[in-house]
Amino acid sequence: MVARALWCIMPDVSPRGKTIDPRLRRRDVRCVPILHGRLESAVAVRQCFQEYRPEAVAVELPPTLGDAFVRAVKRLPLLSVVYYERQDEELVYLPVEVTDGVTEAARLALENDLPLRFVDRDTENYGRFEDFVPDVYAANRIGYLEFCTLWSRARRPPAQPDDQMREAAMVWRLQRLKERHQKIMFVCGLVHYPRVMDGLDEGAARPLERLKRPGVSLAHLAEESSREILSEPGFLAGRYEEARREGATAPPDRLAMQEELWTRAARRHQKNNQERLDAAAWSVLRRFTRNYALVTGRLTPTFYQLVIGARGAAGDDFAYEVWDEGSRYPHQTDEPNLPVLRLTGDDLWLDQRRVRFHRRLKSLRSRLVPAPIQKRPREEFEGQWDVDWDRVNVCSWPPEDVVLEDFGEFLKKRATGLLSAENKRTVPFTTSLLDGLDMRETIRHWHEGTWYVFEERRVTGRVGSVVVIFDEDQADERFPWKLTWLGEHEQESDMAFYATPVGQVMVGPGVSKCHHGGFMLTYPPLRVYDVWSDRFFDMARNKPERLLLAGIDYSLEKFIVYVAAKPPPARLKHLAERMGKQVLYLPLGAFSPQMLKRFQTFHVLAGHSVRRYARDFIR
Repeated sequence: MVARALWCIMPDVSPRGKTIDPRLRRRDVRCVPILHGRLESAVAVRQCFQEYRPEAVAVELPPTLGDAFVRAVKRLPLLSVVYYERQDEELVYLPVEVTDGVTEAARLALENDLPLRFVDRDTENYGRFEDFVPDVYAANRIGYLEFCTLWSRARRPPAQPDDQMREAAMVWRLQRLKERHQKIMFVCGLVHYPRVMDGLDEGAARPLERLKRPGVSLAHLAEESSREILSEPGFLAGRYEEARREGATAPPDRLAMQEELWTRAARRHQKNNQERLDAAAWSVLRRFTRNYALVTGRLTPTFYQLVIGARGAAGDDFAYEVWDEGSRYPHQTDEPNLPVLRLTGDDLWLDQRRVRFHRRLKSLRSRLVPAPIQKRPREEFEGQWDVDWDRVNVCSWPPEDVVLEDFGEFLKKRATGLLSAENKRTVPFTTSLLDGLDMRETIRHWHEGTWYVFEERRVTGRVGSVVVIFDEDQADERFPWKLTWLGEHEQESDMAFYATPVGQVMVGPGVSKCHHGGFMLTYPPLRVYDVWSDRFFDMARNKPERLLLAGIDYSLEKFIVYVAAKPPPARLKHLAERMGKQVLYLPLGAFSPQMLKRFQTFHVLAGHSVRRYARDFIR
């Protein structure tokens, strides 16, 4: 139902039998009210053009910006910015977007060699106003013209003086245009169309206005800037442009595109972070964004809400993938034939005496994405950070080494603590309190009138090796990279691990993000031969068993901690017993997924020299 033909012929009567506002469909002027920057409005403009076949197109922009705007439209799908300086030295920017209804109308006029007229008034100090309009996505169900009709019947505040002068200018120019053309398509903001169309039946005098504005220029919008200041996310704008090129008979649906965005981001998240979204995470994501949209008076979530929902459902890493994939406009480049203009979302909040956006961006907007998610370096071009990993001396990132060593110590203490609990003996009190009163057993047997005391049997021996298996990877596909690292000083353990391939995910020049499938730590350092080529461990049937064998062999202490989803094989436990050692098993499920994810992720550097700047790229 949602994807029904919005690009088909619009009837005078809506599917629900309600009459369309007659001001929208006159014999000589066909009005298409729009919400600037919204995908659904651009679709409605294209639909009306195909059905009405006008002789001329009029748009809500002043003639003083016409030449630069036409140049920007001809550059599409490359994004441009029309800008100029006001008398008070403020800069005004007008981004030209593919999803804007005015832009779509201008493109259609130029593509079909029709007259394009700019009928608005150039207003110097147009204020900021908040236009409260329902979510235009409702037009997908009730019809676009019915949506505009229902809105026109709602009570609204009276027009401001600037709006009255602008609307009078539109009326005057449309009346002059009617003298030369019989079929005109007029595209203007939704808030203006009732008064403008009513004014066409009355006489209008030529307004007092600026006829020329010096210094109007055109610049190419930087690719990085297109991620922040576009009205629609770059992903939606790109999909609309693709549908337009293909001549699709039905527009892309916003909710379907948002689902596609999530799916693409989930694939990237699984590749870059080795984490797959389960059914529960998907359910939380959809329910959270739906409710977030409803409490803000919308039918569909904004891009900001999509990112916040992704963070709440699966964490910052997935939220970043949603932002990175959703904000990327695929047709933009940083090698144009125009000066490049760089704008950021922060420009929307600068003091109004310094810079402001054109009046169609009247309402203040929230940042598209929370700063902690957005501030991640990216390659200027694909492969910029790649290095030849076969020819460099790879090394670890010291802060992560400290965290991993602390994790190993935590596992040692936890394992010995559980072993001590297993060796604890509780007996009825007779002549000695032993190591203390056991309150739990005493209360449990209170009806017997007997006190219970406990005796802790001391555990002799310490932990020498720690083996952690996140994923057995029996097919040797997800974690094919195998390496043995020696400790660099006396406070570091020797380490053997298998992980995702180095260089597969680059986060900086010579900085690769990897994920452990499993690792082994043994102390003291500088003792371990290459575990993966040592034939002594060839009896192992898979990678986890090889790490456990190495942990048993290199441990100088009695105990070896083994953390995995499955207990260690009985034959390896017996082998450890014959060597006078014992394997202590801790289930992987006993630890929170957030904790495991923290220790599973690590970074590999292309040499010790990379450590000087690695902190700028590791998050």
